Amino acid sequence: MTPPPPSAPAPAPTPVEPAVAPKYLKPSARSVVVMVVVALLGIALILRAWHLWPFTSSVMVTDNAYVRGQITVMAPQVNGYVTEVLVKDFQHVTQGEPLLRIDDRIYAQRVAQAQATLDSARAALANSDQSQAQNRAQIASARATLSAGQAELQRSRNETKRYEELAAQQLVSINDRDKFRTAQASAQASVQQSQAQIRIAEETLVSTQVARKSLEAQVESAQAQLELARIDLANTVIHAPRDGQISEASVRVGQYVAAGSQLLFLVPDTLWVVANYKEGQTWGMAIDQPATFSVDAFQGQVLRGRVQEIAPATGSEFSVLRPDNASGNFTKVVQRLPVRISINKGQKLAAQLRPGMSVIVRVDTRSKAMD
Repeated sequence: MTPPPPSAPAPAPTPVEPAVAPKYLKPSARSVVVMVVVALLGIALILRAWHLWPFTSSVMVTDNAYVRGQITVMAPQVNGYVTEVLVKDFQHVTQGEPLLRIDDRIYAQRVAQAQATLDSARAALANSDQSQAQNRAQIASARATLSAGQAELQRSRNETKRYEELAAQQLVSINDRDKFRTAQASAQASVQQSQAQIRIAEETLVSTQVARKSLEAQVESAQAQLELARIDLANTVIHAPRDGQISEASVRVGQYVAAGSQLLFLVPDTLWVVANYKEGQTWGMAIDQPATFSVDAFQGQVLRGRVQEIAPATGSEFSVLRPDNASGNFTKVVQRLPVRISINKGQKLAAQLRPGMSVIVRVDTRSKAMD
């Protein structure tokens, strides 16, 4: 049996080098200062973004603000064709100045028709007065006739009584006595006829008086119709309700316009600012506190004003579809409260303000409101 070959000798172990300690760069004082400054700036930016100390301020700022004014929509009250436009685009007008005219021929004829109806009603009323006077005269005449008849009846009664006594003594004939009896009966009938005529005349007078009330109502109705016709005629000319500036005049001569249709817009000279502040910003805000606002169109130039009014509710409360948070998931949304800012007088830039301009408003809530 062949012996196994001898094994190879084991390799010599590799000598292990001693571990070298890592080298740390020693930061310089300048780099430490830079890092501290950067950290402080980051913290400052965070504090400023959240308006935390020491960046809290009593001046409440919002850019959700606009210039506002009572813009009046000029609309006709009558229908018709425009015959004359008396203003140009963006023209300044004064209160009472005519702006345009509508064809008034139909309305002038309606005034004439209403006047004729009124004259007819007044004539009928005057005729009623004449009828009443005639009825009163008839009553007076009937009463006079009644008085005369009553006197004649009394005389006939006396004569009849005397002849009755004479006839009983056979001093006069029966024929004479019967004549006086007939005369008494005739006088009695005359009295009754006069009384009946008085009653008829009185009833006629009452009927005439009742009819007069109807005629008076007709006169009042005709007078009202005449006034309405005159109002319609006056409304064919549209006047400026206040001082201001006209918008673009889109109406043209010959155009048919209907009552209530929008023709022009009148922008008044009196303007103000409405700032929509977040609800948390209104803490400490009060009426008459000073405010400033810069206008985007004026390259940031500042105007001054004061808090005039604070809305009684947030804007969402006046919306048509109010949010219903009583059911389902709830997401809190910061509400905004409109604040009205009046513009101080004596500022030249105020004359260049226009409704709808965007502004940035600042209200100093630290200042106390003036008494």
